[in-house]
Amino acid sequence: MSMTDDTRAFLVSLFDAAVAAADPGEALKAHLPEKPVGKTVVIGAGKGAAQLAAAFEDAWGAPVEGVVVTRYGYAAPCRRLKVIEAAHPVPDAAGEAATREVLAALDGLTEDDLVVALITGGGSALLAAPPDGLTLADEAALNEALLSSGAPISAMNAIRKQVSRVKGGRLAAAAAPARVVTLVVSDVPGDDPAEVASGPTVPSRTGRAEALAAIRTYGIALPDRIIRHLDAAPEDAPAPDDTAFARNEVQVIASAARSLEAAAARAAAQGVPAVILSDAVEGEAREVAKVHAAIAREVARRDRPFAKPVVILSGGETTVTLRGKGGRGGRNSEFLLSLAIALEGVPGVAALAADTDGIDGSEDNAGAFADGETTAEMRAAGIDPAEALGANDAWGAFDAAGLLFVPGPTGTNVNDFRAILVR
Repeated sequence: MSMTDDTRAFLVSLFDAAVAAADPGEALKAHLPEKPVGKTVVIGAGKGAAQLAAAFEDAWGAPVEGVVVTRYGYAAPCRRLKVIEAAHPVPDAAGEAATREVLAALDGLTEDDLVVALITGGGSALLAAPPDGLTLADEAALNEALLSSGAPISAMNAIRKQVSRVKGGRLAAAAAPARVVTLVVSDVPGDDPAEVASGPTVPSRTGRAEALAAIRTYGIALPDRIIRHLDAAPEDAPAPDDTAFARNEVQVIASAARSLEAAAARAAAQGVPAVILSDAVEGEAREVAKVHAAIAREVARRDRPFAKPVVILSGGETTVTLRGKGGRGGRNSEFLLSLAIALEGVPGVAALAADTDGIDGSEDNAGAFADGETTAEMRAAGIDPAEALGANDAWGAFDAAGLLFVPGPTGTNVNDFRAILVR
């Protein structure tokens, strides 16, 4: 393959620095709440929730009880807290049962008790609690429709919050009158804690009107049962001025912004200047890639808007509209395949795009590597890059070329990480 080991190692070192900056143990140390008069109950959900729970046990130094739910294969050993694994990104029966246990842990609390909610990306699918009149199958169908729609995460969450018994602050309301302190590892553009995992412990600023507007705006095809529920639901998710939230506190303890800054510092330490385009990039992955490629080409050919050598960093959460059937790969792999097509034949440019949780989509890779010769390597392996992109099969294309990046689960999640090196 064309990419040198040194280039690959440099790009991986930046990813490692980004992940380390979101390490749950380090992130928790400065954000521990005061101990309560009563008991401490820990709940949590997300792809990094088990690691956060283990770190919290180590740091708390007092008895705790509670339950957290994480993705299959993402568990971490805890001494007192129960860790349950469930499906992501489409909820399953294990997630529904786990959510019942989370709600049971909040039953009968008093104002002297403290609930610590550990929330990371992925928690929306893992907390499965369909409202009255709907089933787990309905919630799964909702998630599948949203994931294939190409709508931004804010629009998806506006809908999810109105089709759940726990999202949109309802989980915190269930803990009242206990005080709830929510510690968030943000995986959403802009780091709004109400959007991470659809904000189960953070009051919602959107209601049914916004949910229905999002469906119309993005042309999302939802099952009739979901639409009827939205039309007839008796009430919106609780609003920020609800008295149930009066004593609660929310803190973002790790985010894409901090991780990108750490990656930039790691690059500078290795003698390569870094620029951060944004930590909140949204949009269709393949289209976002074209913009990144245009910037990289301009740097490579004309030393503008940045002089080379330079590494261009960005984060956020792109989306993928499913066009093919049977394709494999997530938004980072699709971004990179589109980038590779746009950079074909451009010398001196190499890139890594990966999900900071270690898994991109449904396969075992976090993302992939690419440079100006990647498309030629794919064709040599019998893959047409354009056809693979059209079929949403970025995984197949990068696998054939031997360019997948497979670090395994990282124990945290601050969303997309993109690094483009221009030598």
